[in-house]
Amino acid sequence: MVTIGSLWLAILVAAALVFVMSSIVWMVLPHHRSDWKGLPDEPSVLAALGDVPPGQYDFPHMASMEELKMPEVKARFDKGPVGFFTVAPPGTPNMAKNLGIWFVFTLCVSGTIAYVASRALPPGTPYLRVFQITGTIAWAAYGFAAVSDAVWFARPWRAVVKQLIDALLYALVTAGAFGWLWPDIL
Repeated sequence: MVTIGSLWLAILVAAALVFVMSSIVWMVLPHHRSDWKGLPDEPSVLAALGDVPPGQYDFPHMASMEELKMPEVKARFDKGPVGFFTVAPPGTPNMAKNLGIWFVFTLCVSGTIAYVASRALPPGTPYLRVFQITGTIAWAAYGFAAVSDAVWFARPWRAVVKQLIDALLYALVTAGAFGWLWPDIL
């Protein structure tokens, strides 16, 4: 059986490669630049929002699904706008902190992939088989949550498809690392 300890280098290399690939995807490639739009008359909207504390919000808001049966609530939905938004704490984004958290996340994903693969694949498994299994797990881990966001929170499908493509890139470098560093037969 393959131990998690024998995969420590694959975990680290995969996480580092995803970190680098994601930096290229988000800072160099242009395909995400159209994902976000500014608000029409942003100063007025921000003034109207006032001092909204950090958190997740929806509008029109309902305390329960029962409220949807009320004509006045249904009318608010029919009139629109309908949406979801997140308010972050005020201040300039702390990129160092966010990148650190992202790297820890990539380590957690790589560690989970190592666990699953170590239980499914013996030492000496051929590169392509390791690549297939670990790549599939990585693609699901990095991409499938975006589909849920589209289904439940109206995230544009175009943005979701781009995120799934990004996740495929992350999966390819992850699978390459695990395939390359998979333990041989002892």
